[in-house]
Amino acid sequence: MKKYSDLEFLKLSRGQKFLYKTGSFFASIPRACLNLILKIGNGIKDFFTAVGGEFADIFLTFKNGDWKTKLSYIFMGFGNIARGQVLRGLLFLLFEAVFIFYMIFAGAHWIGMLPSLGKIGPHEEYNEVLDSYTTVYGDNSFKILLYGVLTIFFIIAFIYTWRVNVKQNKIAEDIIRSGKKLKSGKDDLRSLVDDQFHKTLLALPLTGILIFTVMPIIFMILVAFTNYDGTHDGYNNALFSWAGLENFKTMLSWKGGNNVYSATFGEVLAWTLIWAFFATFTNYFLGMFIAMLINKKGIKLKKMWRTILVLTIAIPQFISLLYVSKMFAKNGIVNGFLMNMGWIDKAIDFWGSTTNNALLPRVMVIVINIWIGIPYLMLIATGILMNIPADLYESSKIDGANAWQQYTKITLPYMLFVTGPYLLTSFTGNINNFNVIYLLTGGAPINAEASSAAGSVGYTDLLITWLFKITTGAGAQYYMASVIGIMVFVVIAVISLIVYNALPSIKNEEDFQ
Repeated sequence: MKKYSDLEFLKLSRGQKFLYKTGSFFASIPRACLNLILKIGNGIKDFFTAVGGEFADIFLTFKNGDWKTKLSYIFMGFGNIARGQVLRGLLFLLFEAVFIFYMIFAGAHWIGMLPSLGKIGPHEEYNEVLDSYTTVYGDNSFKILLYGVLTIFFIIAFIYTWRVNVKQNKIAEDIIRSGKKLKSGKDDLRSLVDDQFHKTLLALPLTGILIFTVMPIIFMILVAFTNYDGTHDGYNNALFSWAGLENFKTMLSWKGGNNVYSATFGEVLAWTLIWAFFATFTNYFLGMFIAMLINKKGIKLKKMWRTILVLTIAIPQFISLLYVSKMFAKNGIVNGFLMNMGWIDKAIDFWGSTTNNALLPRVMVIVINIWIGIPYLMLIATGILMNIPADLYESSKIDGANAWQQYTKITLPYMLFVTGPYLLTSFTGNINNFNVIYLLTGGAPINAEASSAAGSVGYTDLLITWLFKITTGAGAQYYMASVIGIMVFVVIAVISLIVYNALPSIKNEEDFQ
């Protein structure tokens, strides 16, 4: 692709400029992907370099350390206690004692059962008291996987704490050699509410993130490598076991009967991206347009117009979307009104039409989403528009700029610069917009070409609603839902990283300051 200098670019027509910018964007995608791969490679290299440096430091610390440091490799905190840092040493020692106790009485069991996810499932045994065969439940695969992951996290935490213990001994030796005094327990406590107060504040939130965010994500990823479903629930019906990469092969393979999932995934993914694009940018530009109209000089009752629009936000979506869904049903008031007026002879199937790949239902959900999303963008745009210097518009009027030129050269660039990160988060949010689709159509109309094994997917289903369908019912396929969840994450991560690094507000933070 030919590259133009700044002067040559200014000589181009509007159409040529648009085509050049569009071509430049698509031409930059392979380079951005390559840079991402290189960054990942450098990150992996740096990781192994850092790990090697840690091992070298551990070896040298043991080799050059005194007997107190050497004993701390076995009894955590011993060096601190021997050097007078009793509180710090007791905390290390207590953590080690808790870890050993847990591993002996529980952790070793869960880790040992993790490779098999259970050996004895539910089975019938003769009960002499009842004189009949009764169901006896054995291992619980779900608990084994869950507590196995917890144990692995606990082991990682122990290794990290042990490493901190070694570092503390090295630091203490260096301080003593320099002739300085070590911190006492009182100094440590004072430090936690003074210069180290940020760590004290972040300790609880960080723990919460690890327990309630990171661990569930890892658990969900591991489910994708099992056969966990409605018939293999891990306890009541049957144990589930590791399936390796079979679930990913089923999802991505185009051979034999497996093409149900791959074809369905491709179709749903395409519609999801189309939906996210229109749901994001229609709201964005129409919300901006309405904000400009309301803020325009001479418009009366501005507060009233804003209040009317904000009312749609105040009403819960659960109520408004279900109501709108009933309005456009075959027996709804919209069809009734059109038929009473004589404009149509029979009811329009707004949600069930499959003509042209269900074009009408898909357009309907996009249009109704505009009604929901415009008020948010109107409020955001109102605040930003008020911060654009009026001098820019006055200067442009003196230079002979019309309203369209003011919009394209002043308003739109400023809005895009400020709201660029919001657009990205809005796009990713619309990819996972469960409420609008589920409450309006429930994914309807059903795609007859998709097998019921794929969750009876509909034409308006997004990946998130399809995932929900797969996890409901007696034959819930949790393992396949987990695979879809992983693939959704990959798609969103790739798009987010590429677009985020291309945003002008990230590259040139000082431009509009």
